[in-house]
Amino acid sequence: MSRKGADIVIETLKEEGVEVIFGLPGGAIMEVYDALYRDGSILHVLARHEQGAGHMAEGYAKVTGKVGVAMTTSGPGATNIVTPIADAYMDSVPLVVITGQVPTHLIGNDAFQEVDIVGITRPVTKHNFLVRAIEELPLLIREAFYIAGTGRPGPVLVDIPKDITQQLSEVGIPSEDKVKAALPGYKPHVEGNIQQIKKAAKLIMEAKKPVLYVGGGAVNSEAQEELIQLAEMMRIPVTTTTQGKGAFPENHPLALRMLGMHGTYYANMAVYNADLLIAVGARFDDRVTGKIEEFAPDAKIIHIDIDPASISKNITVDVPIVGDVKIVLGKLINELKRKGAKILHPEDRQKWIEQIEKWKKMYPLTYKNSKEVIKPQYVIEQIYEATGGDAIITVGVGQHQMWAAMYYKYSFPRQFLNSGGLGTMGFGLPAAIGAKIGRPDKEVFCIDGDGSFIMTMQEIVTAVQYKIPVKVAIVNNAYLGMVRQWQELFYDSRYSEVDLSLQPDFVKLAESMGAVGFRAEKPKEVREILEEAMKIDDKPVIMDFVVDREENVLPMVPAGKSYREMILEDGKKADAETMYLVG
Repeated sequence: MSRKGADIVIETLKEEGVEVIFGLPGGAIMEVYDALYRDGSILHVLARHEQGAGHMAEGYAKVTGKVGVAMTTSGPGATNIVTPIADAYMDSVPLVVITGQVPTHLIGNDAFQEVDIVGITRPVTKHNFLVRAIEELPLLIREAFYIAGTGRPGPVLVDIPKDITQQLSEVGIPSEDKVKAALPGYKPHVEGNIQQIKKAAKLIMEAKKPVLYVGGGAVNSEAQEELIQLAEMMRIPVTTTTQGKGAFPENHPLALRMLGMHGTYYANMAVYNADLLIAVGARFDDRVTGKIEEFAPDAKIIHIDIDPASISKNITVDVPIVGDVKIVLGKLINELKRKGAKILHPEDRQKWIEQIEKWKKMYPLTYKNSKEVIKPQYVIEQIYEATGGDAIITVGVGQHQMWAAMYYKYSFPRQFLNSGGLGTMGFGLPAAIGAKIGRPDKEVFCIDGDGSFIMTMQEIVTAVQYKIPVKVAIVNNAYLGMVRQWQELFYDSRYSEVDLSLQPDFVKLAESMGAVGFRAEKPKEVREILEEAMKIDDKPVIMDFVVDREENVLPMVPAGKSYREMILEDGKKADAETMYLVG
């Protein structure tokens, strides 16, 4: 039976199990939207800007582990979603983005709303397709899903000319075997080399001062159980990146929490003094390593990652293991058990654990609270207490992002959603909407900065329309806070173009969009507002927390500097004598 190309698109999406699409229609994609309307079985969430649609799809993908789907028209619709595509590429988020394109015969003629979106997105997609014939349409869409969700996840773009959505064809939807056969050069290696795994086991048993350094790959592969088992069995402290948060519970005695530029003192000191660093699904980002020459200077490095291109890209490693984190860790645990799971230097390992406990007590995460002005850290602590530590947290980018990473303790994977690699302001609110649709059983809080919130605040209307009860906590310091902090510390307090004191009344803004608005200006009001907000379950809530304007995020390792140059909570540099182990 002949069907329109547009109907084939919807049939193929249903075959892939797609339940929700985030998007915004336009001329070149109208046929597909008409097919979507006629079919009626897939939820479509109408974003108010294509960037919002992309971040919603990211939020959905991050909390569910499924491939998120976004759909836009050609030209500006396509270019507006490039930022979420790049964001997903940096943070290994599985997305399929479908864009409309001008009719085939007009491509290359500067037609109305024509851009070469395949060329534009080539550097920031895992792969992309321009559909050139209706007969290849279902195969390319299925290939897109397969590529996006396997190996190292990432975004795939499918660009469909309008005439192909209008044509008729009897082409069927290919099986998964046919999809794999059509991609002979794409074979992600998941098992891990057993000889390399044996080398890793030997190093772990011999190490006196090991540290597990865990990134987003551990979350993507659902490896929490294996991580906990390995850490407890071999008594290895665990530090995580922002992308890896929740892969190892932060209230665990072996948890070091976050490392890097705004990491804990004890995490950074543990890495600096380690004799073995076991990197699990992490990519040695510059915000983690600081000065590369002084990152874990005395450590042998094991690196487990499904992406062979990530291994020894930034840091040369001693034992590379290419494979799926969950599978490789399972084999590593079995190998250690086969050898009796012996710690060959138990006294040294005990001293290492004790030293880390001393560092934790010496320099815990702390700040100077106030009874007069709201401290941003206090807001995060109160959200943690009010939610029992069980909410999914999304954030924008800036100071509030780091405070949310520091002062909310994450206990399960896919709990902390942030734009890590690209650092996209405006990510938080639309990601929260996508997350709430993906996990309606969970409370979803967007902890946002006033600067980040304003960039995508129109998506409050989307949340109102679909009755999505996300809670938005604006940490409002009326600054582009992180830029201001750098200007204070490194530019002699020359505050160039960071003042946001002329801003909307966020309470009135919320009400004008059909949401609920609250404001807190004193510390005593913070918990009261949070508890009121959590009673509302049929619409979004915007909470404006007016905080100390010039509070800084500390500790901090200045960009390009060593962990030894960390600035602590009191603004002073760490005592160099405390950074080294004796003996």
